Amino acid sequence: MKQDILALGLGVGAILLSAGQMQAQGTTRCADRDSVVQRLTESYGETRQSIGLASDRQVVEVYASADTGTWTITVTMANGMTCLVAAGQGYEQLDEELTPARLGSPV
Repeated sequence: MKQDILALGLGVGAILLSAGQMQAQGTTRCADRDSVVQRLTESYGETRQSIGLASDRQVVEVYASADTGTWTITVTMANGMTCLVAAGQGYEQLDEELTPARLGSPV
């Protein structure tokens, strides 16, 4: 379980780092939040599925569509700019209870 938490932390850190780099480079993967949300909704039918607060007042959101299976992870900076940091297909909404991991047991 400690390895899973470490891997998750490293993954989130990489996402935030790449978002910061995209914003600094001025690529088209960043725009004001309203524009990004509108595009995800209109073009892909995605709606917000989860939200979390990261370091430096950054907001991480997951958008997805159960109909198309597409998903997108965004990071919104304190200045209101939102960057796309990951996207893909095969999204599934899980409706199951999480069970605690056992130490030494394979996942």
